Amino acid sequence: MSEFRERLAAAKAGDEAAFVQLFRSVQPTLLRYLTTLGGSLAEDAAAETWVSVLRGLPKFAGDEAGWRAWVFTIGHARLRDAQRRAIRDPTPVDAAARLEDRADPEDVPARVEELMSTEAALALVARLPRTEAAVVLLRHVAGFDVPTTARVLGKKAGTVRVAAHRGLARLADMLEQDPKPDVTGSESRTVTEMTW
Repeated sequence: MSEFRERLAAAKAGDEAAFVQLFRSVQPTLLRYLTTLGGSLAEDAAAETWVSVLRGLPKFAGDEAGWRAWVFTIGHARLRDAQRRAIRDPTPVDAAARLEDRADPEDVPARVEELMSTEAALALVARLPRTEAAVVLLRHVAGFDVPTTARVLGKKAGTVRVAAHRGLARLADMLEQDPKPDVTGSESRTVTEMTW
């Protein structure tokens, strides 16, 4: 029996340490995916994902790749649910507080560090159309193959291939037009624009 299957069996039997190991194997990449596509909704969507995972754990049967795909499929669905709720129940924004948290635009060292970070790359991906962003994240950040990505998104494999090609081409165009793009505005999308 593989280490993953042993860990899964232990988690299903109620072993908390085994579940924590399963959680840690997926959570960082899942949270990057949800944050890039959902912004401030990501934390709640991730929490709801793990509640759903716990509820469905006894029924799950599969290998490690299947586990990751299953968790991402649930995460994708929980993010969509959160986006729909956010459209129905908009939250007031304290503009003054948000502006106070913004870095001084003249802080050059911080700006250079930001552009070099993973967050900057993810922010650039977030500027892509939703489906292309989701496909690029699942294929190149989460490391899923085309069939798994298609399953997570509920799309056909051909659609995934086309979206990946278009997304990467758009990213290349963005970088060609501006090798040091301003990614700070990537979270300026409205909740309506974030829906699928």
